[in-house]
Amino acid sequence: MNLTAPESLIFWTTIIFFVFFLLLRKFAWKPILGAVKGREESINNALASAESARREMQNLTADNERILKEARLERDNMLKEAREMKDKMVADSKKEAQVQGERMIAQAKIAIEAEKNAAMAELKSQVSTLSLSIAEKLLKDQLSNKEAQTKLIENMLGDVKLN
Repeated sequence: MNLTAPESLIFWTTIIFFVFFLLLRKFAWKPILGAVKGREESINNALASAESARREMQNLTADNERILKEARLERDNMLKEAREMKDKMVADSKKEAQVQGERMIAQAKIAIEAEKNAAMAELKSQVSTLSLSIAEKLLKDQLSNKEAQTKLIENMLGDVKLN
């Protein structure tokens, strides 16, 4: 048999292949399959971990959105309460200012009336003093002579009627 002939090369190649296959199966196949299985498990674990992380991120995002909504609602409520408080304070201040203004106006009217009454009393006093002074001077002039006195008495007696 010729070892260099093509038929013998095929034979020896086939035998070497089977020997190599048996050696690979005995020594390398299990470690290779183990490594492939380990890699597959590692990939599956990574995918499961990624899916878990994705779900957790969705949960966190939903929680963040919920917390944001709650914070916005709370902020809006606080702003609304602050506006209501401001409006109430402004209304109370206006009402108080109006009450004080009305009270001041009433006090001013009372003071004006009192001043007016005092001025009227003073004026009446001055008018009566002046009238008495004028009457006194007139009477002095009229009663200074005897004829004027007699005439005045007669006029007064004529005005008085006897019952």
